[in-house]
Amino acid sequence: MSNTVLLVEDDRKLAELTADFLEINDFKVKIIDNGADAIEYVRTSPPLAIILDVMLPGVDGLVVCRQVREFYQGPILMLTAMDNDIDEVVGLETGADDYLTKPTKPRVLLAHLRALLRRVEQYDSNQVESSEVQVGLVSIDPKSRSVKISGKDVHLTTAEYNLLWLLAEQSGKIISREELHQKTFRLEYDGLDRSIDLRISRLRKKLGDDPKTPYIIKTIRGQGYLLAQ
Repeated sequence: MSNTVLLVEDDRKLAELTADFLEINDFKVKIIDNGADAIEYVRTSPPLAIILDVMLPGVDGLVVCRQVREFYQGPILMLTAMDNDIDEVVGLETGADDYLTKPTKPRVLLAHLRALLRRVEQYDSNQVESSEVQVGLVSIDPKSRSVKISGKDVHLTTAEYNLLWLLAEQSGKIISREELHQKTFRLEYDGLDRSIDLRISRLRKKLGDDPKTPYIIKTIRGQGYLLAQ
């Protein structure tokens, strides 16, 4: 993975202003103005992180996010000009790690980008000395950040892996949404945010866990989630 942030934005002036600001703050930036080229770039030169506009010509940002998530695990920050909760939910369901509505102040964008990268670094550093964890059929290797279920590799995004690790650290114990949200986003849970629920839903799907009667990640009504031992 390179140390370059990929900025996918078709408004050239806005892209250049954003890139200049990020470069002043010690980031290398690659600008791409369309979805198809962005997918190919991520495939051949995985960036440090992706800042992805939803409204792109041709292949839109949601499609880009969904497709690159098949082979890219780094942070994805989505931007949209539409202030709509449904768009945010769809963006998170496709694998985005964070979501901002345009116009976004450069310092706010920078703060969110740094926060995403800090989360990755923190999880990496916390797990260097950890040994492999086996929870039922699920095997987690923190050194390689790899996951297997029944011996088969499972591809997870950075956000999905980090959430699974939080559950695995306290497997067999109920962890509240509030705790998962605070540890994931470093923000207090407002009781309405569905980000954790969406990540749990994606995790269950990738782990082959029946959403109606899950046996790997269980929902404890009114309390939170539990990774079954």
